[in-house]
Amino acid sequence: MPSHRFLAALVLGSFLTVRGLAQDATPSASSPAPVVAPELESKFIATLTNATFKGRWTGISDGQLGPEKEDSYQIVGVTKIDGDRWTINARLSYGGKSLVLPIPAQVKWAGDTPVLVIDKLSLGIGPSYSARVLIFEKTYAGTWSGGGQGGLLSGLITNAAN
Repeated sequence: MPSHRFLAALVLGSFLTVRGLAQDATPSASSPAPVVAPELESKFIATLTNATFKGRWTGISDGQLGPEKEDSYQIVGVTKIDGDRWTINARLSYGGKSLVLPIPAQVKWAGDTPVLVIDKLSLGIGPSYSARVLIFEKTYAGTWSGGGQGGLLSGLITNAAN
């Protein structure tokens, strides 16, 4: 299920196999997180509040892109913990139930553009996932890996009324 891979590794991940949450994302101890303008963080929060990521993903196998497939991810919102540590509250459907899971992530900034960083996120059992997802205006693009697989993803972000 690629959408769960993205969310586990994301937001989206991708983003985006829900069995339990096990790992905390911690920033690098080598350098403190840079100070980010409050208006950039406010825009990031607004973009990821009641947001739907809808787009396509493709797997990579033996250095070749696979066929594109459609995917969709729901983000309820994000909360800044401290520094570059954030929690992405993602809505997932699993076993016929709708769950909101807190996904720990780092947010790095490329100028005024946020990049979600998820490293080796474990969901309790099974493989861990990693992802990098760039968010620009109302679009997202990124890459994920885990469980011996990986791929690319991209799409549009829309927001539901509060």
